[in-house]
Amino acid sequence: MAYDADVIVIGAGLAGLAATAELVDAGRKVILLDQEPEQSIGGQAHWSFGGLFFVNSPEQRRMRIKDSHALALQDWMGTAGFDRAEDHWPRRWAEAYVDFAAGEKRSWLHQQGVRFFPVVGWAERGGYDANGHGNSVPRFHITWGTGPGLVAPFERRVRAGVARGLVELRFRHRVTGLSRSAGAVDTVTGEILEPSGIERGQASGRTVTGAFELKAQAVIVTSGGIGGDHDLVRANWPERLGTPPERMISGVPAHVDGRMLGIAEETGARLINRDRMWHYTEGIQNWNPIWENHGIRILPGPSSLWLDARGNRLPVPLFPGFDTLGTLEHIMKTGYDYTWFVLDQKIIGKEFALSGSEQNPDLTGKSVRGVIGRARADVPGPVKAFMDNGADFVVEKDLGALVRGMNALTKEPLIDEAALRREIVARDREIANPFTKDLQVTAVRGARNYLGDKLIRTATPHRILDPKAGPLIAVRLHILTRKSLGGLETDLSSRVLTEGGDPLEGVYAAGEVAGFGGGGVHGYRSLEGTFLGGCLFSGRTAGRAAAEAVG
Repeated sequence: MAYDADVIVIGAGLAGLAATAELVDAGRKVILLDQEPEQSIGGQAHWSFGGLFFVNSPEQRRMRIKDSHALALQDWMGTAGFDRAEDHWPRRWAEAYVDFAAGEKRSWLHQQGVRFFPVVGWAERGGYDANGHGNSVPRFHITWGTGPGLVAPFERRVRAGVARGLVELRFRHRVTGLSRSAGAVDTVTGEILEPSGIERGQASGRTVTGAFELKAQAVIVTSGGIGGDHDLVRANWPERLGTPPERMISGVPAHVDGRMLGIAEETGARLINRDRMWHYTEGIQNWNPIWENHGIRILPGPSSLWLDARGNRLPVPLFPGFDTLGTLEHIMKTGYDYTWFVLDQKIIGKEFALSGSEQNPDLTGKSVRGVIGRARADVPGPVKAFMDNGADFVVEKDLGALVRGMNALTKEPLIDEAALRREIVARDREIANPFTKDLQVTAVRGARNYLGDKLIRTATPHRILDPKAGPLIAVRLHILTRKSLGGLETDLSSRVLTEGGDPLEGVYAAGEVAGFGGGGVHGYRSLEGTFLGGCLFSGRTAGRAAAEAVG
């Protein structure tokens, strides 16, 4: 049989680039397909903050963080909560990923020129017992150059393969089917879409101009998740997270539509854990959107008061930055799909960061001067732009005006000024001495025991109603769609499995479409910094395994 390539890779995001790069290193011929235009190469990784999960890294040791493989595995398993028969391979992938994060992951990336911001972030802090959810120590390493800086070396390796005649890049090719012409799946069919000159992230046209059929010895699916299709998100929404939100904003463009999950399932692949998903609770509408319904996530420090739609403080330990899905579950049981941060300028200036490469021009542009300027500014420029222009921000000098502004943003005027004042005054009284029964105040003080938080991420404890810390700020927060945690079940060689547990011959999967490995390496919840790394690890694994199989 005549093949068009040794391997066809479906999806030119980070997992697809990593897989293709490994195939090039092995001398295999590859056709890389993507339904979007070439300017969108790198997929969602391009838009990311570039966070990576490492264990016992040099950056951690310099920040006096004592981490270990055993502690990281304890945190991962406590967070994942694996409890299903189909968690066999996800659990195996979790063990392998922690090995990778504690072993060669950093040196492998470092050899390719990837560098990291020296201050390690502390995401998903948990707040439960030692065996429960969360990172016991800071592990969130920001790539110098953010998402584009992480995509770059893999794109370079792929384009070097193009120059060597080993890789064909075929954009605007939308896959519609996988099939067999012999024993294994070896045929990929689909539609050729009209050329598009839109900017990265914008909606591209769907006019079909032709069809294609390609054959290869193996196919690697790296097509992403479902976060751009809100109807599909709601269809898979689990009861444990309450009623699906009436309104969500999008953390990914509309083309992140989950099409290949259904196509692979129709071909015989087993799709597991489809009810496990990761959506953020601190979403704000982008005042300068790139795609429709474009949302940005606030990466908050621990000091803002978090209130539900009626103005009640969220329960312990649902503080900013502690438990994303625990907070989501609580919110969706309140009967409303939005919440509020209430804070002041002193807090927002030190504690608000915005997720996304485009919201961090200093880190994305690798500007030391820009990073220093951010640290010295009362409020970083991108955050100030949201304060001035964001539809979800209220900025006022006094609490009465703040409450009036909050109520003007919602269908019902649910915030009572007197009740909110009592809540804030009670919290402020706890700042007067080093003793407190307010566990959020304790958490803030605990965060400042970590040098990284004290330097750049946690404001000095102070009264929110202190005029010197003002003006006062309220931020309306929406549910922001982001990641699928379930996906195509794969073994440790990234081979896609069937309902019977046997490999679907010729088919591999990596990245979000595979639940970042195994069909759900994160279990129910993530430790953060693990999505990009999961794309890299599973993409590398799939590329190496397919290269060996077709050799």
